[in-house]
Amino acid sequence: MVRIPKEQGLLSFWRGNTANVIRYFLTQALNFAFKDKYKKLFLDGVDQRAQFWRYFAGNLASGGAAGATSLCFVYPLDFARTRLAADIGKTAGDRQFTGLTNCFVKILRTDGLKGLYQGFGVSVQGIIIYRAAYFGIYDTAKGMLPDPNNTHLIVSWMIAHTVTTVSGFISYPFDTVRRSLMMQSGCKGGAWSNVLRSLGGSIVLVLYDELKKIM
Repeated sequence: MVRIPKEQGLLSFWRGNTANVIRYFLTQALNFAFKDKYKKLFLDGVDQRAQFWRYFAGNLASGGAAGATSLCFVYPLDFARTRLAADIGKTAGDRQFTGLTNCFVKILRTDGLKGLYQGFGVSVQGIIIYRAAYFGIYDTAKGMLPDPNNTHLIVSWMIAHTVTTVSGFISYPFDTVRRSLMMQSGCKGGAWSNVLRSLGGSIVLVLYDELKKIM
């Protein structure tokens, strides 16, 4: 927190944030849209109480499939975000990329389209595990409550936060490998940072449920 602004300036804290904002918005929108479609496909006609394990497996499958499908569209943005955030230098001349567009252009010129999908294989494995737990366990837990449509907001948030935290820990090894593949120098982070990020993920889950009630 002290060294970075001294060496690279205060704005360096937000380097790569444009790609991150676009990626996050698209990821959440696509995940929820695809998840509902896959749920209809996997869980049509399934009784959640009489066929619990099939219901649970269907929720896991719909969450994992939604995550994998969404990643196909947003992965280049995730790649660019990681590269820009780790592209350090005191001046613009010391950095490899000047911005999001420049990052895309240079990677495409040197490595082609496959360059923007470096590390995709391990990433899709990680996202399937993460989203399967994120959506699958949450939807199953909510579905087994006495009155799922009228669950108290605090109860929904507690379930969501527990699920997102567990999902983050389970999938974290894949995230570590993914970042290492994106750039040779690596990009270290702690598993506890995933716990903090899970706060946002849990809030998104709860808000989506509440919006569905209104709509």
